[in-house]
Amino acid sequence: MEKYYVFIILAFVSEVLGTISGFGSSILFVPIASLFFDFKSVLGITAVFHVFSNLSKIALFRNGINKYIALKLGIPAVIFVTIGAYITTFLPTQQIELAMNFILVFLAIYFMVNFNKTVQQTDTNLYIGGIASGFIAGIAGTGGAIRGITLTAFQMPKEIFIATSALIDLGVDASRAIVYTSNGYFKKEYLFLIPFLIGISILGSYVGKKILQKTSETVFRYIVLGIIILTALFQIIKYLMK
Repeated sequence: MEKYYVFIILAFVSEVLGTISGFGSSILFVPIASLFFDFKSVLGITAVFHVFSNLSKIALFRNGINKYIALKLGIPAVIFVTIGAYITTFLPTQQIELAMNFILVFLAIYFMVNFNKTVQQTDTNLYIGGIASGFIAGIAGTGGAIRGITLTAFQMPKEIFIATSALIDLGVDASRAIVYTSNGYFKKEYLFLIPFLIGISILGSYVGKKILQKTSETVFRYIVLGIIILTALFQIIKYLMK
C-alpha cells in the first residue's frame, strides 16, 4: 500500500507541472506510472486519469478555448488515437515511443534556438499535428508533447494554449479510455485509485493555474520546451538502460 502513497504524491506533482507546461500531465504521468504498474495498466490508468485532468483544466481555463484550432487539431487526433489504441497489441510500441522521443528532443531544441520563429497556423499543419499526437497517444499513452510542440510553434498565448489543448485531450482520452478499459487495461484492482485521481486532477490544475498567473508568456514557452526535452530524454535513458 505504501507504493500507492508515493504514486499519488508523484501524480499530484505531474498534474501541477503538466498544467504549468500547458499540454497536460500525461507526458510526466506515464513515466511515473510505469515505475509502479505494467505497460498496459499504465495506458489504462493514464487515460482515465487524464479525462478528469482535462475536465478540471477546461473548467479553470474555459475562457481561453479556441474552437477553430480545437476542431482542426482535435478531430484527426480523436480518429487516430482510436486507431493507435487498437493496434497496441500488434506494433513494437516501445521502439515507436523511443523514435518519437528522439524527434521531440530535436524539435524542442530547434524551437529554443529559433525562439521567435513561428510555424504558419494553416489547416494542413493543424491536421498533421492532430494526426501525429493522436496516433502516438494511442500507442504510447501520451501525445501531449507533440501537440505541445505544434501549439508552441504557433506561439499561442498560454491561456488559449492550455484550454484548447485540454479540450482536444478530453476527446482523445475519452476515446482511448473506452478502448483500453474494454480490453481490460484498467484492472478492477485499481478502481480504488479513481477518487484519488479525481482529487489530484482538480487540486493539481488549480495550483498550476495559480503559478501560471505569475508566469510571463516567454517563460511559459521555455517551460513547455524544457519539460518536453527533459521527459523525452528520461524516456530515452530509461529505454537504453533496459
